[in-house]
Amino acid sequence: MSEIVLSESRGRVRVLTLNRPDKLNALDTELTEVLVAWLEEADRDDAVSVVVLTGAGRAFCAGADIDEFQDLTPDHAKRVEHRAQLTMRSHLVFSKMKKPVIAAVRGAAMGGGAGLALACDLVVASENAKFGYPEIKHGILPAIVITNLTRQVGRKAAFELVSTGEPMSAARALVLGAINRVVPDERLMDEAMALAQTLAGHSPEALFAIKQLFHKVADLPLADGLEEGRKANVAMRGFFKA
Repeated sequence: MSEIVLSESRGRVRVLTLNRPDKLNALDTELTEVLVAWLEEADRDDAVSVVVLTGAGRAFCAGADIDEFQDLTPDHAKRVEHRAQLTMRSHLVFSKMKKPVIAAVRGAAMGGGAGLALACDLVVASENAKFGYPEIKHGILPAIVITNLTRQVGRKAAFELVSTGEPMSAARALVLGAINRVVPDERLMDEAMALAQTLAGHSPEALFAIKQLFHKVADLPLADGLEEGRKANVAMRGFFKA
C-alpha cells in the first residue's frame, strides 16, 4: 500500500502514521482509503493486539483536504456519494475492529481529524494538541462526526463545538472526557506506546472481548446491555487463567 500511511510493528503493537506532513495530514480520498485498508489489515493480523494511530510532522490531522472540494459538487453526484460513504466508513471502522486503537495526537486535530481521534478507543494528546470542528466557518457542517462527538462529550458541549467552530485545548478535551491523557509533547509517543504495551500484555481473547462488548452495550437499554454482559460472562469462562 502507498506510503501515504506508514506501518510499523513494535512487538504486538502496530503503529500507523498518517504521512502527508506538508498538508498537515489532511484527509484526501487516497489517504482515507489507505488508512481504512491498513486498519482492516491490522485487525486481521493475528500478530497484532493493539494499534497506535498518529500523524507525521507537527499535526495529527488538519481535517478534510479542501483542495478536493472543487470536484465534490452537486453536479458530480457519484463522486460526492463515494466520498461521503468513504468518510463514514473511516469513522465506523474503529468500532468494528476487535483490536483497540490508541490515537497519539500532537498539534492540530481538526474537523475530520478530530473525528478520527475521538473515534479511537483511547486518546493520548500532547499539551500542544488542539481539537475542533471549524466547518461552520466555511459554510458547511461536520455532518459525519457529530454522531460520535455527541456520544463522547454530551449534547451541550458537542453543540457548542460544532456551532461555534472554536477549537478546544487538550486540557479542555480532557475535562470533557474526549481524551484520556495529556502529556508533554516530547513524551507523546513514549506514553502512547506504554499504554499500548500494557493493553498488548493482556490476553488477546479477553482484550478483544472487552472491546466488542463495550461497543455493543454502549448504546443499548440497560436490560439489553446486561443480557449481552451475561452472555459474555458465560463465554469468558472458557479462557480464564489463574
